[in-house]
Amino acid sequence: MPAAETIDPRLAALHAWVAERLADFSLEPASADASFRRYFRVGHAGGTLIAMDAPPPQEDCRPFVHVAGLLREAGLNAPQVLAADLGRGFLLLSDLGRHTYLDVIGDANADALMDDAIDALVRWQAASRPGVLPPYDDALLGRELDLFPDWYVARHLGREFTPAQAATWQAVRGLLIERALAQPRVYVHRDYMPRNLMPADGAPGGAGILDFQDAVYGPVSYDPTSLVRDAFVSWPREREQRWLADYWQRARAAGVPVPGRFDAFEADCDIMGAQRHLKVLGIFARLNYRDGKPRYLAETPRFVAYIEAAAARTSALAPLAGLLADLHGVAR
Repeated sequence: MPAAETIDPRLAALHAWVAERLADFSLEPASADASFRRYFRVGHAGGTLIAMDAPPPQEDCRPFVHVAGLLREAGLNAPQVLAADLGRGFLLLSDLGRHTYLDVIGDANADALMDDAIDALVRWQAASRPGVLPPYDDALLGRELDLFPDWYVARHLGREFTPAQAATWQAVRGLLIERALAQPRVYVHRDYMPRNLMPADGAPGGAGILDFQDAVYGPVSYDPTSLVRDAFVSWPREREQRWLADYWQRARAAGVPVPGRFDAFEADCDIMGAQRHLKVLGIFARLNYRDGKPRYLAETPRFVAYIEAAAARTSALAPLAGLLADLHGVAR
């Protein structure tokens, strides 16, 4: 047994579990994400597989297995679940490759990669059915928004809302939830971004899709907004708008329930994006202060910039932009 496994009981247990299925193999770290999940690449005579370690009670593999099935039923390129021990939190999956969009995307190939990502997203949304995934309801939207005052404002900025700021926040919070719930509903990946997409490279189903276990049934603008306003890479306004327009046209053609006018759809993206960006500001602060993962915190100015840009287009977001300026001590 490799030395690392003698001091990592879960890795040792995962190794033994894989050994029950493969006679001769190797394990090497493949990736980790912002949760407790870890992924290992399994090398064996037939190629490579991925072993997931999702320790209970922090993680539950059942949503991953369920959504993987939905994606594959829709003809999309998601990992196939080859073996599962849901009680212990172990999965053996097909391997979609070593490089995500985030590893390879740049000015030269971004349009081609986004074309594949948009195609896969429209097909995923077109397969939507009510009652299959948990609802993206007011309670969940609110819990996500509350990460912003709890972790970004209080913990990261070390601030407390003044009475006026608290009133502004409550009004903004209510508006964002109301506008999100007013949108047509589809399957929502909830983290449809370059870090969770794999280049198609001719694979059946197109772009590979990862990290989908938190999928819900909710606002149609959520995933396209996540795709073009990414957590780790930003694009010029012209390119972002062109990709959104491309998605909107394809979605309409496929019968996905987007608004009939592009400007109305883009306003929905601005509102929905603000909810997501506030949530992520809170999550990235929590990852630093609670979970000891500091690298995410450096990305927080990107989300503030997204909100400021959206507020310049969508007047309903002006109070939020003002609140952020006050909290950051920016003169207005």
